[in-house]
Amino acid sequence: MTAYFPKAVIERFDATKTVDIETRSAKGTKHSVPIWIVVVDGVPYVRSVRGPAGRWYRELLARGEGAVIAVGKRTPVRATHDGSAKAIEAVSAALRHKYPRSGQSLGSMLRADVLDTTVRLEPPV
Repeated sequence: MTAYFPKAVIERFDATKTVDIETRSAKGTKHSVPIWIVVVDGVPYVRSVRGPAGRWYRELLARGEGAVIAVGKRTPVRATHDGSAKAIEAVSAALRHKYPRSGQSLGSMLRADVLDTTVRLEPPV
């Protein structure tokens, strides 16, 4: 069963250009890095600009959980890789819509080698 974030959380994610993603290493060291976030059909998604080599991406999927900090508010998340063509296309379209004037940075998020790092975020169970 899919769980959804409250409307206020989704609106905060949708309105915020850059959030911090908080992850933990296998040894428990906390890391936080700024990333982009988009919302597609009420579900937040993130993608690693560094592809599978991105530390936050590796840590987030290894543990399956982390947190998003948006506008100073920390929201725990459960992460699931979503490499489906539908999700990749929808997230790419959402990135183009949310970050239209981001030029090279936007292009970096749409490269073939990063598309498969699309991650769906849901509330922890």
